Amino acid sequence: MPGLTLEQAQAQLDLWVAADAAVSKKQSYSIAGRSLSLADAGTITEKIDYWSRKVSSLSASSTGRGRVRYGVAE
Repeated sequence: MPGLTLEQAQAQLDLWVAADAAVSKKQSYSIAGRSLSLADAGTITEKIDYWSRKVSSLSASSTGRGRVRYGVAE
């Protein structure tokens, strides 16, 4: 995503971790005769992995780690 900040990526990761906690408690529920299902646990795991990598990547680039620097020896 172009222009994605570390804070935005961390916020997304936090949301998916919270979703994982909600799903771990209950997969579906009913309210007033309507049945509602939470997102698939496998999808949540994939999203947590994705956003974890994004947060790590943005953290590394903001601190200068992960950059390749080339020099020419004379």
